[in-house]
Amino acid sequence: MKRTITTLVAAGVVGSAAVLAGAYSGLVNVGADDPHFPAVHAFLTMARDRSIEVRSRDIEVPKLDDPAIIRAGAGNYNSMCIGCHLAPGVAQTELSQSLYPAPPNLAKIGIDGSPSAAFWVIKHGIKASGMPAWGKSMEDEYIWGMVAFLNQLPKMDATQYQALVASSSGHQHGGGETQMHNHEGQHGNTEGSEDHHGSGDAGAPGHHDTVPTDDEGGSAPEAGHHSSDAGGNDHHAGDKTSTNGSSAENHHTEQAPNGAPKTHTHADGKEHVHES
Repeated sequence: MKRTITTLVAAGVVGSAAVLAGAYSGLVNVGADDPHFPAVHAFLTMARDRSIEVRSRDIEVPKLDDPAIIRAGAGNYNSMCIGCHLAPGVAQTELSQSLYPAPPNLAKIGIDGSPSAAFWVIKHGIKASGMPAWGKSMEDEYIWGMVAFLNQLPKMDATQYQALVASSSGHQHGGGETQMHNHEGQHGNTEGSEDHHGSGDAGAPGHHDTVPTDDEGGSAPEAGHHSSDAGGNDHHAGDKTSTNGSSAENHHTEQAPNGAPKTHTHADGKEHVHES
């Protein structure tokens, strides 16, 4: 018996040394485009699932059928999650097809039967998976809103999803919010959505698009972050209103020497003179 134990310990030491030597030599490929061996993947999946199950078993689940909570969750999900976890009408994105392990399509599985586990994962994240710990900036009530929304998500089609998101307050979760990038419609990888160099919203100019040229052959301002705002004011333009209230083209302004009258030409061809 003693000899058997000694043999097992020696074998364990040799095996551990071999594993360490292989890892140190760089034989382990950590590239996200090189999947784990099936046995390794199965072990890691088991360890992850059991870890979540044990840590979430005592979480008390609130009511998840409040329309206001579901609506708030929809706005946060659309701002924070669809790039990885998709949505109705969004088949895949650059992130969803590039991450490993592949993030689950929550538009199909929702909370997967366990709201407490979904809450724990959203709040604490998962190491080495790309899943952030949103609890660092997100209050619990907003996390529960996302859980409540996810519970409804698999029942929605694209139209219902978009309507619910539009009725929400967007990205808001109690402080610490930052500008989130909407991953809808990346590079034509969605169902019925625009190209990434187009718009996430059908018919609207995209982040890198330019508006078609005007009737006089000149290029109109770029859309996206260089575009005019909702009121038509160019982000990079100066004051386009003349002293008589009519619209003026600043790039036609003719600056005269100091002390001399200054003139500029309006869009209708009329000149306006400013005395120095």
